[in-house]
Formats: sequence, C-alpha cells, structure tokens
Amino acid sequence: MASKGVAEPGGVEVRRGELGLGLFAKRSVSKNQEVVSIPKTLWMDVDTVRRSEIGECCAGLRPWIAVALYLLHEKAKPHSDWSAYIRVLPRTLDSPLFWSEEELAELKGTQLLSSINGFKEFLKREYDKVMTEVIEPRPDVFDRSLYTLEAFTWAFGILRSRTFPPLIGDNLALVPLADFVNHGFGLTNEDPYWHVKSAGVFARQETLTLQAAANCAEKQEVLMQYGKKKGNAQLATDYGFVDSDEKNNRDSFTLTLQVSLSERFADDKVDIAQMAGLDSTAYFNLYRNQGPPEDMIAYLRLIALFGSDSFLLEALFRNTVWDHLRLPISRENEEAICEAMIEGCRATLREYSSTIDEDTMLLNSSELSTRKKMAVVVRLGEKRILQEQLQWFETHLADLDRLEFYAERRLRDLGLLDDKGNMTPWVFKS
Repeated sequence: MASKGVAEPGGVEVRRGELGLGLFAKRSVSKNQEVVSIPKTLWMDVDTVRRSEIGECCAGLRPWIAVALYLLHEKAKPHSDWSAYIRVLPRTLDSPLFWSEEELAELKGTQLLSSINGFKEFLKREYDKVMTEVIEPRPDVFDRSLYTLEAFTWAFGILRSRTFPPLIGDNLALVPLADFVNHGFGLTNEDPYWHVKSAGVFARQETLTLQAAANCAEKQEVLMQYGKKKGNAQLATDYGFVDSDEKNNRDSFTLTLQVSLSERFADDKVDIAQMAGLDSTAYFNLYRNQGPPEDMIAYLRLIALFGSDSFLLEALFRNTVWDHLRLPISRENEEAICEAMIEGCRATLREYSSTIDEDTMLLNSSELSTRKKMAVVVRLGEKRILQEQLQWFETHLADLDRLEFYAERRLRDLGLLDDKGNMTPWVFKS
C-alpha cells in the first residue's frame, strides 16, 4: 500500500488471529509509536461521496447516510476501486441489531433490548426517508433492489463498528487498514489511538495515524482500546462483543428520573434541576460497587419535595438549594426516595426472565454461543447493579434514625444544638 501513500512506520500486516482479522506487528513496536498512517485520499468519507457518481444525489444528507449509501453503491460494482477492501468486510455482524427474534428473547427485560428496538425504529424511519427522497426519484443512478432495509442496516453496522474518534459524527470516515485494529481487553488507556494530522501547504493534507497503545513484540497483534468508559450494552451494540472480565467493570445501568410536569411545584423543580446542569428528565449511569451517584440522590430528593419541605423551593433558596439537597432534608423526604427506589428496583428485577444465580451458572457453561453469552453478560450485569441499588436503599431506609436532617443542621448552624444533638443551655433561659 506504500504506492498509494500508506506509510507503515511500525510495519504491520493484516491476518487472521484469535479475534478475527487484525493488525500484526512485523517488528517490535513501542507504546505510542505510529504503527500505520493513512492519507485522506484513501478514506471513505463525505468528500469521497461528493466526488463520486452519486455525489449529487447525496448532497445535504447526514454524513453517515451518505457514506452508507456510497458503501452499498460500491459493494454492488464488480470493478470498484474499493472492491479489495469491501470483500474483507464482515458479511454478518454480531451486534443485537442483527439477531433473530429468538436470540433477542434472551435480552427480555434489559435496557439493551429497548435500545436495540429504538435503533431499529430509527433505522426504518431513516431508510424510508432515503428511499422516498433519494433512491426512488433517481432510478438512473440507483438500482432499488440493492438498497434493502437489510443492506442499509448492514452498512450502518459497518460504520458503527469501524469508525472511531475523531473520525465520527460530521467527520465520519471508514479508514481501510487502520480499521482492522481489534479491541484490547487488557488495555487501560481511556480512548482509541486514532489521530488526525495535517501537513503540506496550509496544512490541507490530512492523515490518519494509528499509535500503538502498548509495547508490542514482533508477530504480536496490535490492539486498541475502543473506549474504557463504554459499558457492555454499548460494546454489544457497536461492536458485537462484551467484556466479561469483572475487574474491567463494564456492567452499567442507566436510570431515568423525571419531574412530574403536572405537579404544583413543577416549574420551580425544573428550574432548580437546570441550575444544577440537569433538566425535567435526568439520566444517571449506575455501575457495580459504586452506590448511587450524589447528584442522583439530590435529584430524587428534589422530586420528593412536598408539604413542609417545599419551603426550599422558594426563590430565597434558589442559589443554595442544590447544596441542601445533597444532604437529607427530612425523614419523610428520605423515606419517600428510599421507598420509590426499592419499589422500582424490585419491579425492574421481576421483568427479567432469569435470576442472578441462574445467569451466573450459565456463564460457567462452555456451551454458550457467542450471542447468548453476550445476552447473559449484559442482563446479569444489569441485575447485579439493580440488586446493589436495592440493598443500598434498603440499608439507608433502615438507618434513617442515624441521619441528621435539615432542621437539625440549621439549629446546629445557629448554635442551638450541641454536638450530641441536645438543645444548648441558653435556649431555655427566660
């Protein structure tokens, strides 16, 4: 590929390994050393589409849609310049987007299943729009039979699984060779090691470089961290695999909380939430062994502010109320948030088709298919988080007698309570 401007400072080759096709070092490579460098002329991006025979038809489309259509267009051409690259792209993907109904049934009750259904609905809407506005009006350019929903979803899956920052979003690009780098399960760096560099007059010549995320011996596979903060549900959706190593803590659950807009104090509560960087609907990511986030507890207390506690919603407290919400407000308020979370966790756990013990036993089985193992890992992770949250709030509810609430803190600040919680002597003087 050197004749096409591809520089391989570290020297790599594409071959099949334990993780499928991947990049392997021809010689020893040091951490942060550039392994391969691909010029923009070899990327498949919106500029590639713009210069092509379908460029006029794709003008104004979002980058991922334009590139997806171009990928399908070139895939159908027998003598495309991209044929060698497209031939080695996977024909089937393991993301749950491509699972059968029977396989998806293994995800019953999970947030991942809800997410996948949402993706499918989104793709169907985008597909219908593309067919109506782009494909069908130009039969002279597009063979409608080649642009099925199945093909469109496959192209989406390819883009989703083979593009990394900074070449995503408006800058989305498929980069042959660089996109054969596989995920390194043991790597601890935060983000992928893709970097875009500019060179030449006025820095107009862009190049994508891949750096080694760790020292790599000759003939060893060069790997990259796909995203340390990505949970197993996102890894499954984007790439079709999960990380079952518990020390990597990939289990996650997103809790959605809402201020009821029909309640009396809705406007005040939403205003307070927005001042704290949240909104009428707030999303909190929960992880194993971490307990509920501080802002989640504060938001729960905000939602449950009623009756005698509602004085904190007055304008007088607007700039300090969030700090107050980080600590217990009243026994009634704290009981309300605990009972709501306990009920919610129990109800959600009942939605799953298996128990934690059953899934733990399944994971120890060597007979699981790749897709079923993914389903078990994801649903087990969600259930463990919910169980931990349930136990946290049950324990918290049982310990309310040990808490100090707003009224006691206020009296202490005024010097009217001593360290033992007793009224100070001068309070009783006439």
